[in-house]
Amino acid sequence: MNQDLFSVEYPNLLPFDGEAWYYPHFLEQKQADHYLTILLDEIAWKQEPIKIFGKEVMQPRLTAWYGDPGKIYSYSGITMIPQPWTAVLGELKQKAESLAQSTFNSALLNLYRDGNDSMGWHRDNERELGTKPVIVSLSLGGPRIFQFRTHLHKDQLKSIELIHGSLLIMKGDTQEKWEHRLPKSKNAKTPRINITFRKIL
Repeated sequence: MNQDLFSVEYPNLLPFDGEAWYYPHFLEQKQADHYLTILLDEIAWKQEPIKIFGKEVMQPRLTAWYGDPGKIYSYSGITMIPQPWTAVLGELKQKAESLAQSTFNSALLNLYRDGNDSMGWHRDNERELGTKPVIVSLSLGGPRIFQFRTHLHKDQLKSIELIHGSLLIMKGDTQEKWEHRLPKSKNAKTPRINITFRKIL
């Protein structure tokens, strides 16, 4: 893969205090279709309860956690034990590592069944991710709007449509200084899979 991480063709989406690099054509259409079909079928999707402000609610999406042995991940009252890498996830991880110039040992998968499924404002700043983590987000399926806002003042809203086969690399101070979310959408009718590759310390 010859794309330059800092190419002017793909400018940093964040105006300050962070880095978010977007590659809309990371996968070719036929490749993206192939991976989407397999992952919808073979991933052990489940819906789990999370704690928000002390209250337990069901997540508005399906999730799965895959990774190297022992790479446990905890957030919002959930402790996730990794399932072993599948062949397809291993392929995608290698492609993501090549472009991001980083290595990953785990992946959180989200399945948004339609526009009613969503992800609220949050930062991926859990202790096991370390400081200034590199997180790579691969999108497969229906397009969805993804948003950033500054953590401290809740302003500087930045929105981008993540399309089928695209990749978003978040690094630097992004997880400290910015929050992100995937809001509900009345227009989204088809499923979307999001794979976020990360490194658990």
